[in-house]
Amino acid sequence: MMISLAATTAVLLYTLSTAAYFVFLFSQKDNIYRYGFGLLLAGFLVHGLSLVLQIIVLGHLPAFTLSHTLSLAAWSLAGLFVLFQWRLNLNFFGIYVAPLVLFTLLAALVVPAGRPEPIADLDTWANNAWLIVHIVTVFVGDAAFALACGAGIFYLIQERAIKQKKRGFFYRRLPSLERLDSAGYACLVVGFSLLTIGLITGVVYAGLVWGVFWRWDPKEVWSGVTWLVYAALLHERLVAGWRGRRAAIMAIIGFCVVVFTFLGVNFLLEGHHGVFTKI
Repeated sequence: MMISLAATTAVLLYTLSTAAYFVFLFSQKDNIYRYGFGLLLAGFLVHGLSLVLQIIVLGHLPAFTLSHTLSLAAWSLAGLFVLFQWRLNLNFFGIYVAPLVLFTLLAALVVPAGRPEPIADLDTWANNAWLIVHIVTVFVGDAAFALACGAGIFYLIQERAIKQKKRGFFYRRLPSLERLDSAGYACLVVGFSLLTIGLITGVVYAGLVWGVFWRWDPKEVWSGVTWLVYAALLHERLVAGWRGRRAAIMAIIGFCVVVFTFLGVNFLLEGHHGVFTKI
């Protein structure tokens, strides 16, 4: 009951935050932005409470059903945005983050929370420290890639606005191209670092539990593909000087790969990771 109430309250707060950010988009009044951010922060805290309650009830991290993984993804994105907002003052990201968090949490609440078949010794292996670090770093890393995607979208919108003779609505509301590019780069560095840690801990965990570090599971393969996509993007930024439009497009493509790895692989391909996102 408490878990459901906390989750419902989080949805309400995220909804109000989304509405406030849309008002801010048109009004550009700082007090409206502060309301939007405050509501998002409150939603993040209440959402976190619901996750803590789930941990107490389940005895492990709530990350082994589709409902749980979607909820954890929404919470990770909200939390990372709060941190980035504090460090980088990314006011404009709220119009992208708040609705994305709201949609993801709503999806988590809509899909059934049960599991069709039990997993043997779940409580034992689910509390392994290597697995916990693997899950947390991958989820927060994916959240960073979501923010990088948002920066890429904003970059393309602002670039188009600048090229038009009448610079209109978005030009006056979005920051400079240089700032958008820098914000996107910061998100990519954080995401890639966390994804790397997540893959390493996942490999170590697999070796400890299954005796094999790599099993060519579809999720493992696509996680590797995701890592290579972002490694190539960062390499080209550092070595070839990729900036601006090309980097923005690659950040968007990279996040599409992340979404496919996170959801598409489990629905379309077979593999032992599929058990984590069964409805």
